[in-house]
Amino acid sequence: METPRDQGRPMRIIIIGGGIGGLCLAQGLKQAGVDDIVVYERDESPRGRMQGYRLRISPEGERALRECLPRLAQDLLTATSNKRQEEGLAAYDERLNQQWAPQFDDPRGDAPDKVDAVDRVTLRRVLLAGLDDVVRFGKRFTHYEQAEGGVVAHFADGHSDTGDVLVAADGANSQVRAQLLPDYSAQDLGVRAILSRTPRASAIEAGLPEVLRDRFLNVTGSNGLRLALMPMVFRTPPREAADRLWPGLGFDETEDYYMSVFSVHRDVLGLPDSSFFAMTGEELRELVLERTADWHPDLRGVFAHAEPEETYPLALRATMPVEPWAPGSVIPLGDAVHTMPPTGGVGANTALRDAAALSHALTAVTRGERSLLDAVGEYQAEMVKYATEATEMSLKIAKWSMRKIDVNEKNLSQA
Repeated sequence: METPRDQGRPMRIIIIGGGIGGLCLAQGLKQAGVDDIVVYERDESPRGRMQGYRLRISPEGERALRECLPRLAQDLLTATSNKRQEEGLAAYDERLNQQWAPQFDDPRGDAPDKVDAVDRVTLRRVLLAGLDDVVRFGKRFTHYEQAEGGVVAHFADGHSDTGDVLVAADGANSQVRAQLLPDYSAQDLGVRAILSRTPRASAIEAGLPEVLRDRFLNVTGSNGLRLALMPMVFRTPPREAADRLWPGLGFDETEDYYMSVFSVHRDVLGLPDSSFFAMTGEELRELVLERTADWHPDLRGVFAHAEPEETYPLALRATMPVEPWAPGSVIPLGDAVHTMPPTGGVGANTALRDAAALSHALTAVTRGERSLLDAVGEYQAEMVKYATEATEMSLKIAKWSMRKIDVNEKNLSQA
């Protein structure tokens, strides 16, 4: 039987997690006229913990952003996106001998306002624009409980909030999922990565060849270490763009840079996780320099100038298979339901796609066009299909670049 909320009365929507997916959902709901929204984020500020740097935006991801963001925020997104230069992926070995690399078609072609890559921190600031009355920082979610006609979210500071639905947008280590489905977790792929950032000017001064400066570069060494190098060259510096388009947002000064991802199988790494994940940024940088001592000097100059304070470790994981949660008042989004490797930015773009789809579904419920159970069920059925395809694509890229990856081949028969 449908509840009064299913008949089109306003709903209170609680979103746990103020990352890319959660904020995109909040923007989409707000643009649709859904006013009773709150986002709870454990970080103390928009900068918060590091979640990566440059992010590729796929056609699906860009479509979701444009569906959810107001026009002014879309303009800010375009203005601060990557300045497109060389297309495609270039692959080399550690001596800079060119290798075969897969190529990917982009149906957007050469559209002048195409957004194909962004800075993650800047994207988060764009997604926060206009949500000052929606987002609550410094709120660590602990658990929820079902209540008559809704769900109650509890937080570490003793605060609680009751809503009609609770959206789990709290990432790969989702506390919401851990309570609802304690046995549903991502599989460790056996790959350890070091993410870092190098100022573009420093990398060029250190000798990065001109042919490698303006495109996505993949280097696979004979010792099992893989380097992915991605340029982030802003069309307009973020602070300048914000001051012109949306004064008062307080964007940081940000220089052009290269994002680097060093990946190695744990068998080759030869370090226990307890030691690897305890390393400082300086120690991680020195580890990479040690393992790449015989690489081409034009490559070594890039990570010799990597910023230690912007260097951190990561374990690659994937959810296999992706499964829907029971339709109801607790709804999954993003990495909470479909964790995948960061290769190609597939996970973030899938979370954006989730946000747009769930925004449409919940808006339909508030307008009385769908029941909550039907809307959530349909959202999850479609999400499982495209998230499974995205996970398989992400794993294909990871398997190609790493040559060895520790996964259950039965689950990857189609990858």
